[in-house]
Amino acid sequence: MILSCSEPHFLKEEAYRNQVIQDFEQKQQALPNGDLFAIFSNKDLTGSEREALMFLYAYMPIGDVTDYPGDYYLENFRLSEQTRGEMPWGKVVPDELYRHFVLPIRVNNENLDDSRKVFYGELKNRVKNLSMKEAILEVNHWCHEKVVYRPSDARTSSPLASVKTAYGRCGEESTFTVAALRAVGIPARQVYTPRWAHTDDNHAWVEAWADGKWYFFGACEPEPVLNLGWFNAPASRGMLMHTKVFGRYNGPEEIMLETPNYTEINVIDNYAPTAKALVTVTDTDGKPIIGAKIDFKVYNYAEFYTVATKYTDANGQVSLTAGKGDMLVWASKDGQFGYSKLSFGKEDTLVLTLDKKEGETYTLDLDIVPPVEGANLPEVTPEQRAANDLRLAKEDSIRNAYVGTMMTEERAKAALSSFKLNEYEIDKMVKILVASRGNYQTLIDFLKNAAGEGKEDLAIELLRVLSAKDWRDVSIEVLKDHYQNAPDPQKVGLGTSVEIVNPRVANEMLTPYRNFLRNAIPQSDAETFVKDPTRLVEWCKKEIKIDNDLNSQRIPISPEGVWKARVADEKSRDIFFVAMARTLGIPAWIDEVTGKVQYVDMNPFMENGKQINLKEGRTLDVNFNASAPVQASTGLLYATYHPIPSLSDPKYYSHFTLSKYKDGTFRLLNYDEGDVDMGGGATWSNLLKKGIRLDAGYYMLVSGTRMASGAVLSQVSFFNVEPEKTTTVDLVMRESKDQVQVIGNFNSESLYRPVGTENGDNLTSESCGTVQGDTKDMVSQSLLQACGRGYFVVGVLGVGQEPTNHALRDIAALGSEFEKWGRKMVFLFPSEEQYKKFRPAEFQGLPSTIMYGIDIDNSIRKQIAESMKLSNQTILPMFIIADTFNRVVFVSQGYTIGLGEQLMKVIHGL
Repeated sequence: MILSCSEPHFLKEEAYRNQVIQDFEQKQQALPNGDLFAIFSNKDLTGSEREALMFLYAYMPIGDVTDYPGDYYLENFRLSEQTRGEMPWGKVVPDELYRHFVLPIRVNNENLDDSRKVFYGELKNRVKNLSMKEAILEVNHWCHEKVVYRPSDARTSSPLASVKTAYGRCGEESTFTVAALRAVGIPARQVYTPRWAHTDDNHAWVEAWADGKWYFFGACEPEPVLNLGWFNAPASRGMLMHTKVFGRYNGPEEIMLETPNYTEINVIDNYAPTAKALVTVTDTDGKPIIGAKIDFKVYNYAEFYTVATKYTDANGQVSLTAGKGDMLVWASKDGQFGYSKLSFGKEDTLVLTLDKKEGETYTLDLDIVPPVEGANLPEVTPEQRAANDLRLAKEDSIRNAYVGTMMTEERAKAALSSFKLNEYEIDKMVKILVASRGNYQTLIDFLKNAAGEGKEDLAIELLRVLSAKDWRDVSIEVLKDHYQNAPDPQKVGLGTSVEIVNPRVANEMLTPYRNFLRNAIPQSDAETFVKDPTRLVEWCKKEIKIDNDLNSQRIPISPEGVWKARVADEKSRDIFFVAMARTLGIPAWIDEVTGKVQYVDMNPFMENGKQINLKEGRTLDVNFNASAPVQASTGLLYATYHPIPSLSDPKYYSHFTLSKYKDGTFRLLNYDEGDVDMGGGATWSNLLKKGIRLDAGYYMLVSGTRMASGAVLSQVSFFNVEPEKTTTVDLVMRESKDQVQVIGNFNSESLYRPVGTENGDNLTSESCGTVQGDTKDMVSQSLLQACGRGYFVVGVLGVGQEPTNHALRDIAALGSEFEKWGRKMVFLFPSEEQYKKFRPAEFQGLPSTIMYGIDIDNSIRKQIAESMKLSNQTILPMFIIADTFNRVVFVSQGYTIGLGEQLMKVIHGL
């Protein structure tokens, strides 16, 4: 494609433009089916539009090519150009930043939507007269009007779905905020710490560019200034922060990984002291290995989680810049592997030998130390803080007014009164409608449609098998398609089968694929596949080309998209197979623990098209690399455990994990942490004490004890599970040799003001052990008066902040153990306003031994910070265990996962 001399280029640098053209042509060649590039036949495209679309299509994942029309991308490019012309900073933003951080619509793995148009319409008049930095702060305030933090499942809602829901987890908040900033032409990117080093979990936030510099902030968590968030302190202990940049990117940051879709860059230097290390990989003869895969792993959620992947160069080397703490470095190639701990800042080189192989059994201990805290906080004046707090309160009221329009139980029952539903169906639908948040009308309309056909029961069954997030963002088109076109389990003799009715297979975008597939699959093929599902497996192997590189982020392609393109990554192919099988009435799924594709072959147990005994149907594993589906060989695994005083029953993800070896690395078995049928989530007692059946193979058991400092005492065991044999291993929770020690002083005569309640929405004297009445009239009392002689817990809370929410949930999870301990816990609010915002009902299970109060003039918080030499007294929450002899034996500040368990460890040691 050659532009005329008078036409402006969108890609102004000739070398970069030529690279994009080359990559675009390769993408076209890789996706020859389905007329996926029809937009380029539009003769009305300007040269600039054509180049912009070439840039987008060259690097977008396959699903974005197959599942969204070209006109969608053209419209969004025109919107971004309009914004660039209308916003005062449009001419200031460099072309490279505009190309990579404004134009792209996708932020993470969310569904794409029309948020750019909607958000620009709402925001342009709010920001057009502001400076760039002021505009960034203003956009974040607008985002807080719309969305607040609440945890949810791993699938990322689209920006508009987050607005409809009015809450989201950090990945959704940051996706939403980046979309809002890009909508007004401000370069923005989502930053992740893949996993924290000093505690479990991860976090995502936003960086935005203004006047030549990148600034960070918490998405939907407005502060008075930039480079400030509750995560400043945790980030200073981070090992790695990264962001995925759309396309080929040559910015100043360290490049960690280049893929056909994105460039992953390392931004850890923006947050923490760092060090660089060089890793050399050799064979057993000491010769360097080229192209070895190097996984840098952080201990988190009881596994060594890969936070960065690189491949060795011609010298067998890779380098990485990271925070000054410990990682496990894992190298692999051609079935051989090797590993070692690397302490960044203490070691600048590491030599790894690929001297390990599958099948070797042994155990080793690893002590993992995270970086130390060193938060650098910008100054905020009292006036700025007060003004910001006022804005937050107003924004809360705006959002809460919208939330008030959503379904309550009473409204839901009234809405359902016209339907002919039994008591069970009403109870189920009330829960679904309340959980659907701003999407309730979609579900009611769907139920009305089904009622018109007398099929409310089938519609409710379909809704029942969806996830809570699906209820919040599913469309009427998707529901109608699956309701109208899914085989009726009753008619095919299967009873109610989730593996047929459910539209969801994994974490994909739900789409109306059933009618399309029913019409697309020739009738003769459909009959063949139902009669012999192995033929469907063979069809997928023959017809679908696997190209993982073209979908580097593994964002699932819709089943319709896979059918059209006939090219997919392995994950999308697996989802496609299950979707095809279910459309045809074959029960199929992807196993949540192992990730294996499975289906039930019922043909040996069918007679005249009717089921004889579904339970006797064979569950077969689909292996697209094997000649035919098989039933996997399995063995039995037991683990012995000798309880330590602070832990009677270790939990999966909190204390231990299992991983299975494949292709040089170990892949985690994803047991459900909360809904295991054996009762209350996966633990040693219900998973390994009585034995669990696993596929034969090579496994790794990781356990770890997280210390209050964030350090981990870990043990790693490698073992084999053999077919039809029993394997027994030891689950060991290592303990610190140091007994509980006095680490500081705290005056137990310190005063606080107890608080009570005036309404049922706040604290209650029955549940919280507080006194009723106006808090301003309360008489101050000392902690000694409140708690009596002995040990007690004091916490200072940051209401509504993610770290405090995590801490309270952790404590609530162990509420019965704190009840048994019986000592008082005093939780304090920094102010009257904070107290009024607190909703204990959000943290079911908090022990009745808690008393609440106001920290008068923040005196207790200041005393804790000063006596314990904490780096910053503004970071909340703070918790201590102390006694009435003024001795402190435990302290925690800021973001900590598993706080309840850490408190109980110390309590058991007292």
